[in-house]
Amino acid sequence: MSSINRKKSFIRIAGLLFWVALCFLVAWTGAQVSPGMASTEWYEALNKPDWNPPGWLFGPVWTILYTMMGVAAWLVWKKYGFSGAMPALVAFLIQLGLNGLWSQIFFNFQEPGWAFAEIIVLLAAIVYTTYLFYQKSSVAGWLMVPYILWVGFATVLNGAIWYLN
Repeated sequence: MSSINRKKSFIRIAGLLFWVALCFLVAWTGAQVSPGMASTEWYEALNKPDWNPPGWLFGPVWTILYTMMGVAAWLVWKKYGFSGAMPALVAFLIQLGLNGLWSQIFFNFQEPGWAFAEIIVLLAAIVYTTYLFYQKSSVAGWLMVPYILWVGFATVLNGAIWYLN
């Protein structure tokens, strides 16, 4: 393998690690506000619908989703670079920020109503990002679909929790 090919391979692998790590950084940041005793007690005391998933399910689902999101962003970046995919990657970063903000609003500020408003904006941002990704890479677009579905479910769940409380 030539040194040019090794450098390209290294850049691709580093890029993949960057995009996936960025997604998990948002996950970690969100986890810093949500696991505290006060927010756990608050959340447990909320009235929730019968179809509320068990708590253990959220970690594995988000792990898979954050990995898929990072791979999707990497595929777009790898094919077009920052300059060639700027609108799509900026949209991705915005929705990622909104994702982290939801945890703050819901768990830290304990505001299900405001969190519901925010998650609707988040869902729209994810749909838009997915549309932009799909234009660049159909695989990247499809990798975002489970995220849309999960956040769509989370939107309905957030709305139900707000309504019940």
